[in-house]
Amino acid sequence: MDITYLAQESTGNPILNIAVFVVFIVVTMTVVLRAGKSTKEASDFYTGGASFTGTQNGLAIAGDYLSAASFLGIVGSIALNGYDGFLYSIGFFVAWLVALLLVAEPLRNVGRFTMADVLSFRLRQKPVRVAAAIATLAVSIFYLIAQMAGAGSLVSVLLNMHELWQQAIVVAVVGVIMTAYVLVGGMKGTTYVQMIKAVLLIGGVAVMTIWVFVAIRGGFSTLFNDAITAHAVSDVIQTKGYAAEDIMKPGLQYGASFTKQLDFISLGLSLVLGTAGLPHVLMRFYTVPTAKEARKSVTVAIVLIGIFYLMAMVLGYGAAALVGPDRILAAPGAANAAAPLLALELGGSIFMALISAVAFATVLAVVAGLAITASASVAHDVYSSVFRDGKATEEETVRVSRITVVILGLVSIVLGILAMQQNVAFLVSLAFAVAASANVPTILFSLYWRRFNTAGAVASMYTGVVSALVLIALSPAVSGAPTAMFPNADWSIFPLTSPGLVSIPLAFLAGIIATLATKPDNLDHLAAEMEVRSLTGVGVEAPVDH
Repeated sequence: MDITYLAQESTGNPILNIAVFVVFIVVTMTVVLRAGKSTKEASDFYTGGASFTGTQNGLAIAGDYLSAASFLGIVGSIALNGYDGFLYSIGFFVAWLVALLLVAEPLRNVGRFTMADVLSFRLRQKPVRVAAAIATLAVSIFYLIAQMAGAGSLVSVLLNMHELWQQAIVVAVVGVIMTAYVLVGGMKGTTYVQMIKAVLLIGGVAVMTIWVFVAIRGGFSTLFNDAITAHAVSDVIQTKGYAAEDIMKPGLQYGASFTKQLDFISLGLSLVLGTAGLPHVLMRFYTVPTAKEARKSVTVAIVLIGIFYLMAMVLGYGAAALVGPDRILAAPGAANAAAPLLALELGGSIFMALISAVAFATVLAVVAGLAITASASVAHDVYSSVFRDGKATEEETVRVSRITVVILGLVSIVLGILAMQQNVAFLVSLAFAVAASANVPTILFSLYWRRFNTAGAVASMYTGVVSALVLIALSPAVSGAPTAMFPNADWSIFPLTSPGLVSIPLAFLAGIIATLATKPDNLDHLAAEMEVRSLTGVGVEAPVDH
């Protein structure tokens, strides 16, 4: 069987696909332009003026969270790895319980624009804000790389682009459009796009889920049996030397050796703790007027995200059964192409174009939210609070934010091109690992440990971000493996692809040691005020006097 020919024959109508894309971009850009007209102050640009209800914000959080990794990466991972692919969904979902129970309400009560507002509340402002900004940029860039890679895969499938240089052009175009979204609309425009996208994505996935069961003429047992049969006759899978039934068992991707099992533990730790440290998700808690609405928004998001991941499992096994591993692996983007190829199999070119356009809107909305978060951190935490001692005007701050967005767009384009062949769910897991290492220990210590001081916060954040980045750079994810970013080089000395098992405990340990080894900040009055605010919400609107 010539699977290259098969893939080229099964990508739909490129002209129709691009036409649907253009319509989506025009519609969403119109929404952004209308919302952008009301973006006059820094609070409008960063948090949409805290004017959204809990339900609206829950939809937007779901839109933010259900990224290219959730739709393209997880469906592809389940189609090829079965049970182990579904474990990504479990990790991404369970993480919200940590965010809801430990972080959402206290953050909304204490902060104003960014995560650093919380971390610096009872600590010395400048060193903490700089460290928080560096951590935010590291997480945002990794997340952006994943979205760019997903966009490249998606459009390459639709336009049947098998050459890497063609996919690189696609990534560059996505970066330019994303930059335009943020520059024009700020947080308000981006939030509306995310709400629209969440409704369309969950609706589209629901339609595909029902359609899968209609196509196989059965329920879950039929679906799983058909997926096993497809794996059994796959030319590519047979060369890998495992039984087709293994897609229903744990261990196919992460059980081959003790190192792989450790890698899975590391991945799970990163996913479960990572959400509570994702800056673009944490920033969403400031787009609602009260802590009660923040709680409600997380609850709405959990319901929507949980339903989505259950449907993603059906789509993953549906792609295995109806599309087959050979066609998926032969398509541009490999595993990332499973969802759009399933849409083509179910409903033809028009349905594939619609589903892919929704996925493309997913990418644009998520990267726009990430860009706003990173730009807010640079402008609000570094430029305004450190370089200008809080004396910068709102016009200056927003201008610095916009410049940061442009620079970030360029960086993410370059790195996204390097990572085009990676599964986007895996790339996002690296962002979760950096977030869990750099941010979560400091957030939890700041909120719940009275003795915690500035030295502990700075040590924890720098240790977390540096150790995570160094271990990723020295891992098989970057070099020394066929699927690495640099497959023809090998400097990998760290055996795990996910650094969380080492970097997260190191960050916690660094925060504890540095705090106990140095003198307190003597800001007990602020520690007491922060405790009251975080738990009760009293005094939320009052300024903080350092």
